[in-house]
Amino acid sequence: MANKSLILPDTQDLLEKIHFDNKKGKIWLDEQRMLLIHSAVMGLLRKELIETLGIERAKGFLTRFGYHSGMRDAELAKKLRPDMPDEAAFMVGPQLHAIEGMVKAIPTVMDFDIEKGEFYAEFDWLNSHEVDAHIANYGTSSAPVCWTLCGYASGFSTYFMKRQILYKETQCAGAGAEYCKIIGKPTEEWEDSAETEKYLLPDPIIEELLALQQEVTELKDHFRSTESEEDVLLNSVGHSGAFKNTCHLIKKAAKSKVTVLLQGETGVGKEAVAKGLHTNSDRLKHPFIAVNCACIPPDLIEAELFGVEKGAYTGATQSREGKFERANNGTIFLDEVIELSPRAQASLLRVLQEGELERVGDIRTRKVDVRVVAATNENLEIAVKEGRFRADLFYRLNVYPIHVPPLRDRTEDIPLLCEHFLKKYSAMYSKKDSGITDKAMQTLIQYKWPGNIRELENMIERGVILVDNNQKIDMASLFPSLSEPTHPLNIINNLGQLSEKSQPDETDETMHVEEMLGENFSLEALETQLINKAMDLTNNNISKAARKLGLTRPALAYRLKMLQESE
Repeated sequence: MANKSLILPDTQDLLEKIHFDNKKGKIWLDEQRMLLIHSAVMGLLRKELIETLGIERAKGFLTRFGYHSGMRDAELAKKLRPDMPDEAAFMVGPQLHAIEGMVKAIPTVMDFDIEKGEFYAEFDWLNSHEVDAHIANYGTSSAPVCWTLCGYASGFSTYFMKRQILYKETQCAGAGAEYCKIIGKPTEEWEDSAETEKYLLPDPIIEELLALQQEVTELKDHFRSTESEEDVLLNSVGHSGAFKNTCHLIKKAAKSKVTVLLQGETGVGKEAVAKGLHTNSDRLKHPFIAVNCACIPPDLIEAELFGVEKGAYTGATQSREGKFERANNGTIFLDEVIELSPRAQASLLRVLQEGELERVGDIRTRKVDVRVVAATNENLEIAVKEGRFRADLFYRLNVYPIHVPPLRDRTEDIPLLCEHFLKKYSAMYSKKDSGITDKAMQTLIQYKWPGNIRELENMIERGVILVDNNQKIDMASLFPSLSEPTHPLNIINNLGQLSEKSQPDETDETMHVEEMLGENFSLEALETQLINKAMDLTNNNISKAARKLGLTRPALAYRLKMLQESE
């Protein structure tokens, strides 16, 4: 192999990606959360693994630990140095190894061609933290001890080269050498590759634990009332208190015939909850019919719900059954029930009270047995007072009300929901599910979610489409096309819009974003100032203030309510 002239790139671009957020107790390397821990503590962990699992299993565990760490950094390398030559991009791994305090890696030979799949590299290692830890606990070893570091190098090079690369330590300071030395090349070029590669394979202990876990999962599934997707969604995607309370109420109602009223904002998943109720009821084998009342013209709503007889009106060329007859013995979900016309409200009340209906244009009464689940994102009590909804129908629907919590009240469920949607859309678009970066996940959890679960699902789908295979979904893939202008990333941009429209004083005009982002900067305080300023400029006219801020009126009204409650 030819020894190329090795000119190492400057590490400043990597150092600039490190951010210490001491207020929140987090360290970031680009969008990945990092940890700063004592090397001695890592040494104690290493010692405990050796004494608990034995040296061979401990070596395998730490090798795999390093391997996955290297894979993560290789993914980052592709992002941080996309336009540099391959040699410079590859050096992200060795340079990060030094920045992270693991070892000083000096390349002595580096010859590879990604397109041809050819690879050979030699590195000298100085100041290995694993050497220090091993000697401190066990003294000089008879064999190389830099297991995590070799795993890291193998994982990094494997990801970078898109083929399995293995490194071996040919000399080790932990075994008495002056310094450590490693050689890396494709697996098949090692005569004893099977011996080295075995440390990357799952440990039998892990396999046994996974087998036990699978048995537990199968036992749980055995006792479920159904294995349908709706049941899984209801019972699994969420562990917050608010979500569990909703599930508890749904399960209580499922075995009865009671009419259920689901209340909650748009996009919280009311239809999924209604399906969960149907799935857990004894009506499972019968139809589940979902109707969005807002999508049907008022003059056709009765015919759609209750059926129509031939000749009942112009265009009724044949008799047909309505949604209620189709849902007989099953469940009907009436979304946006507040949109029903007065006549349809009266007909619905009759179905609920008497269990019978008449088709439009018919005089014959038909009996139906249908569980009604109604839903609305408006307050029906207010609608009753305003004369838009029948009081007697409201009282009949409100026998068993269930509030479906908004996503901002169940933020601990966001990682589970993301995982659910990632699997769904990764399969749909034939992408490998590599997850979401730590920074992007943190922002998803902090976001206010005006569109709730529907908005989250759409965002994850967009992220899966935009991200390359084997890449984590980052903030750039999730948020650029986000339509909600109050997202934290857009608040500062809104400041500029507000300044142009509201003609602030000279001090505001000369304010720079760089000056704002000082040590005491608070995004929440800035948002509060923007809202208060917009309300002052418009004499507390919410609609005008919303336009100045680039918001919808409901979005601003919600934020004003939250500000009042926090005072």
